[in-house]
Amino acid sequence: MAGHFEATPDGGAAVALDEVEISILRSLAVQLLELVGPGDQAAEGSDPLAALFAEGPSEPPTDPALARLFPDAYGDDDKELREASSEFRRFTEIDLRARKREDALAVVRSLDSVTTDEDGSGELRLTADESRQWLGALNDLRLTIGTRLEVGDDDQGQEGSLYRLPDSDPRKPMVLAYLWLGALQETLVETLMS
Repeated sequence: MAGHFEATPDGGAAVALDEVEISILRSLAVQLLELVGPGDQAAEGSDPLAALFAEGPSEPPTDPALARLFPDAYGDDDKELREASSEFRRFTEIDLRARKREDALAVVRSLDSVTTDEDGSGELRLTADESRQWLGALNDLRLTIGTRLEVGDDDQGQEGSLYRLPDSDPRKPMVLAYLWLGALQETLVETLMS
């Protein structure tokens, strides 16, 4: 099980992690929380019905990683499609940000519950719901890191060149994290589909 998820009898997943892996995953999830931001929280005592129909931003984020996490619904230069994207964003981004925060928080909380033994290794056990939250967070982390590494949708050969970076390249740790998260994501998908 070391390094990849396996199915558990209750429909969840489990993976063996050491203290370093736990620390890296937790740090990345916290950074994702900081990137996504605290969101628009309703003030205490405010009207819950008004909060339910609160409008979000209408313009796409300027940060490329956030733009990747919260893309336009309709990617075209046509004025009508831009307006439709703006409307769609206004009514969906608040909920999408909240879900991304919940997924990242689920990762942090589950990692905080792992007990390690004297050699620094432990087993992370996830329920089916937690597994789906992990899958969302792993996807968001890969999208964010991939954007920072300038890996695009059409860069099929780009990922292969990431394997060949020299150890002296300052992007190397980020590349290793990107590839490791991809392997975790792949085994979690396989586990949930089995």
